Amino acid sequence: MSPSAPPPRHRAEIRPEQAGAPNYWLRRVGALAIVGLIGYAGAIAISGFFGGDDGPVQSAPGDSVATAGTGNTGSEAEASAAIDCSDDTEGELCDELGLAEDATVEEGGTVPAGDVESSEPPATDPEPENTGPPSPDNPAKVYIVGDSDAGTFGPYLETLLDGTLVTETELNYKVSSGLARPDFFNWPEELETKLPEVDPDIVVVTFGGNDSQGLSLPQDELEFMVGDPVSNEAEWSEEYQRRAGEVMDLLLEDDREVIWVGIPNDDNPDVTAALAIQDRAAKAAAAERPDVVFVDTWERFSGRDGGWAEFVVDPRDNDGKDVRADDGFHLNQTGAEILAIDIAIEVQNALRELGADL
Repeated sequence: MSPSAPPPRHRAEIRPEQAGAPNYWLRRVGALAIVGLIGYAGAIAISGFFGGDDGPVQSAPGDSVATAGTGNTGSEAEASAAIDCSDDTEGELCDELGLAEDATVEEGGTVPAGDVESSEPPATDPEPENTGPPSPDNPAKVYIVGDSDAGTFGPYLETLLDGTLVTETELNYKVSSGLARPDFFNWPEELETKLPEVDPDIVVVTFGGNDSQGLSLPQDELEFMVGDPVSNEAEWSEEYQRRAGEVMDLLLEDDREVIWVGIPNDDNPDVTAALAIQDRAAKAAAAERPDVVFVDTWERFSGRDGGWAEFVVDPRDNDGKDVRADDGFHLNQTGAEILAIDIAIEVQNALRELGADL
C-alpha cells in the first residue's frame, strides 16, 4: 500500500526539418485549413439541427467511474438503489438522513476518476458571518477530507447532504495518503492551511487504508521512525494514536463538529492483522475526545462472526449486496454509498446539534 512516484512525463520527439520541407508543409497546412473549414461548417449545421449541449460530458446516473487507488473495476455486481422521500415506505430512512419530504436521491452517485485533491468553489465576495442555525439561507459548511476512501464515498455523501437543503459541501482527498507517510503528503500541514480558508462547521475525515505500514518522518527523504505495525505493535500504536489525536484536536478547534470514519477489514488475514492495529489506535484517540464521532466501518462491513464480509444489507431496499471492490479491502460503488448513508446520518445529528430544523 506504499505510495509510489508517478511515472515521468516524456517530451514529444522533435525531428529536424528535411530539405524541401517548407513548400511541402505550406501546401499541407493549406489543405488542412480547407478541410478544417468544411468540418467546422458541418459541425455547426449538425449542432443547430439537434440543439446540442455545450456543457461537459457527464456520467449518467448509475454509471460507475473508477477512482484511482480504490480497486473499483467500473462495473457493479448489484445495482444501487434510489431514495424517494415521497414514498411512505422510505420515510424512516429519509428522516434519519434529514432529507426534504420531496427529495429524491438518484441511483449510483458518481465516483470521481483520478487524484482529485480539492474541489474549490468559485471565488466570491466574503459574506458576513452568520452564527445562526443552519438553514437554506445560512447553510452549514461540511468539509470532507482524507484518502481515496473519502474520494469514494464523498460524492454520494455530498448528494445526500444536498437533500437536507441546509448544507454546503467541499471534498478534498489525496489518493494513497494518510497519517503514516507525511514525507509523501503531510495532512496536518494541509489542514492547517485549508481549515481557515474553508471555515467548516462540520468535518468528515478518514485515513487508514494506506497507514498500516512503517511510520515515516515529515521530511523530503523517506526515513521511518517506527517499523511495520505487526512487528512493532506497542510503539506503532502509541505513535499512530498520537498522530490521529493531533489531527482530531486540530479539527475540533473553533467548536467544529468532527466525524472520523474508520476503515474496513481485508479478505487477506495478514493485511487485516495490520489494519486492526491501526483501527484500534484511531478508536483509542477518538475515545479520548468525546466530541469526536467515530463511524465504525469495520463493524459495518463485517459478517455475523465479526470477520470479513463480501455482502451487506443495503438500507435503501433491504437487499443483500456485494459491497467490496476486487482488491478485497476497498468498497465498491454500492458499499461506498451504504457507508455514505451511515455518515450522512451522523452529519444530520451534528446539524441538529447546530440548531437545524430537520
